[in-house]
Amino acid sequence: MCGRYSLSTPEDHLVEVFDVPPLAFDYRARYNIAPSQDVPVVASDRRGTRLGLLRWGLVPAWADDPSMGSRTINARAESLLDKPSFKEAAVARRCLVPADGFYEWATEGEGKVPYWIHSPDREPMGFAGVWECWHLQGTEPVFSMAIITVNANDQIQHLHHRMPAIVHASDREAWLDTETPVADALSLLKPYERELGAYPVSTLVNRPANDVPECIEPLS
Repeated sequence: MCGRYSLSTPEDHLVEVFDVPPLAFDYRARYNIAPSQDVPVVASDRRGTRLGLLRWGLVPAWADDPSMGSRTINARAESLLDKPSFKEAAVARRCLVPADGFYEWATEGEGKVPYWIHSPDREPMGFAGVWECWHLQGTEPVFSMAIITVNANDQIQHLHHRMPAIVHASDREAWLDTETPVADALSLLKPYERELGAYPVSTLVNRPANDVPECIEPLS
């Protein structure tokens, strides 16, 4: 699964990497992003591709209330089209979740040790996601997303059996484009075959309130 990640890429570089217009919200570096928070997401619609804030935890349009999003932070690539919560979004509302790393916890001894997993050059990655708009009459609309997961690659299987689906830069446009046949889009979701860096970090990351640079620093 993916239950915590980071995004500390400078704003101007993030805009450049994902080829989006200047941001219309206050952006800041995040080191411990957790479910239920509003997070930067790249999505396309009739107005073009842009980066905005969506809540992490997809709320299906048919849900009775937004609390359902706490149970839908991840979507398995293998069953996207089988799950009522995700199947329509997988066809019509795909997105990218920028991140410069994510966390997994390894069982070591009698406890669990968090690891920060990242691209070796610290460049931002794009996690595959799906998004949705929930709106009940008389309420504010809730725009939300889920991160898609796949089987972990050989490099991080010892940490967890699942990992975020990382979309290569050359495939991002196709993933976002709803004109891309859904079968072709889903074929882009596979274990990441390129090298990733990983090292143990402080248990500071165990608490979402600790959103500080020390979360991604290697244990000394």
